Amino acid sequence: MPRASGLQLRHRGFGLVEIMVSVVIGMLAILVMMQQLSIFEHNKRTTTGGADAQNNGAIALYGLQRDIRQSGYGFVIWANPPNPPYPPFSCSVGLLSGGTVPVVPVVINPATSIIPAGDANTDTLLVFYGNTNQQPQGTEITAQLGLDSYVAPSSTFAVGDIVMAAPDTCAGTLLARPVTAVGATTITSATGAGTSMYNLGRTPSVLAYAVRDGNLTMCDYMATNCGVAKASVTAAVWAATWVSIANNIVSMRAQYGVDTSSPMDAVVDTFNQTTPTTNCGWAKVSALRLALVARNTEYNKTEPDGTNVTSAAPTWDGSAGAPIVLSGNAEWNHYRYKVFQTVVPMRNMAWMGVQSGC
Repeated sequence: MPRASGLQLRHRGFGLVEIMVSVVIGMLAILVMMQQLSIFEHNKRTTTGGADAQNNGAIALYGLQRDIRQSGYGFVIWANPPNPPYPPFSCSVGLLSGGTVPVVPVVINPATSIIPAGDANTDTLLVFYGNTNQQPQGTEITAQLGLDSYVAPSSTFAVGDIVMAAPDTCAGTLLARPVTAVGATTITSATGAGTSMYNLGRTPSVLAYAVRDGNLTMCDYMATNCGVAKASVTAAVWAATWVSIANNIVSMRAQYGVDTSSPMDAVVDTFNQTTPTTNCGWAKVSALRLALVARNTEYNKTEPDGTNVTSAAPTWDGSAGAPIVLSGNAEWNHYRYKVFQTVVPMRNMAWMGVQSGC
């Protein structure tokens, strides 16, 4: 039988077996590459999500710290002997926005008529301070010429300043209203009757904070009435009222730092969420302990053995009195969390010093 020529041998190519083996090797290589790509993308999203949580939590905590440090400026003063008598801590004040708030530096979980409830198991905060460039403490009103005219040292006021006239004992709601005229010894403002005048400056801050739908939101009481219930306004009005300032913040917890010594010694002895009801009670509060919980945006699937990435809710120093509870989301344990906590000095309270009789 004649042999095949060299030309014929060169044109035989691969057999079926060789082709199938090559396909299998190629498919295995693709599977390995896709697996590695999936792992890389997962790690990338986890890292990116962790960085987002780190940034959101840090920025949100910084903003809250800044406001809390300034809380009480413009109306916290306690002289010995008192003149003006006492800070108006037992008062509430009506704002031009239509809202009414207590005249205190910081309130944890005020009534829902002041701050509608946020997400379940989270705290709300109301922070109040002025920004006057003049004398920040109360000024004695030596005479009242009418409900809108007062005799007082006029050098500490300017047209446009928001002021409150407070009596020795609050019998009703104070009014925060702008100064419309300043004379040699007189001040004109429709702020009502009082014995002391408190200057809050041109643009005081009355800020409400709440965690809503997994975001830290803020409402400016000087611009709108933050106490309006969600059900009574449109979705667009609600979104404009409660502005998101930090995404993926799933919990906020706060506690007052209280000097429980009697007499007080200006040292924080305990932390709790009990809002003071007296002037001496407020004088003993000089700090706020605060925690924010930021969530990673990456959803982690259940492992093949059925375990989850996170097995327990995050904790903080105040967990005994205000635990962090995330069970409102049925899949909370498929995410990772970062807890940001700090103790913020309320410096305008601390500067009052130790008060006689408290």
